[in-house]
Amino acid sequence: MSDLIGMIAGALTTIAFVPQVWRVWKTRSTKDISLGMYLVFTTGVVFWLAYGLMLGAWPIIVANAITLALTGTVLVLKLRHG
Repeated sequence: MSDLIGMIAGALTTIAFVPQVWRVWKTRSTKDISLGMYLVFTTGVVFWLAYGLMLGAWPIIVANAITLALTGTVLVLKLRHG
């Protein structure tokens, strides 16, 4: 049951970034996105992923690997299109 709750939580918090990535990808505009927030958040996601790997907790690993890809995309586009 705890894995199911973890998977639902991970899915929802990961999916929350899809509209932002889509908008930035489509418009190439990142002027209203905080670089500091994305740097701190993406770093936090890296640590969550490392934590999940150390525990062998698949809901944490999968959710944070996908979230890292999404937030990393926004971060790269922010740095590129500033």
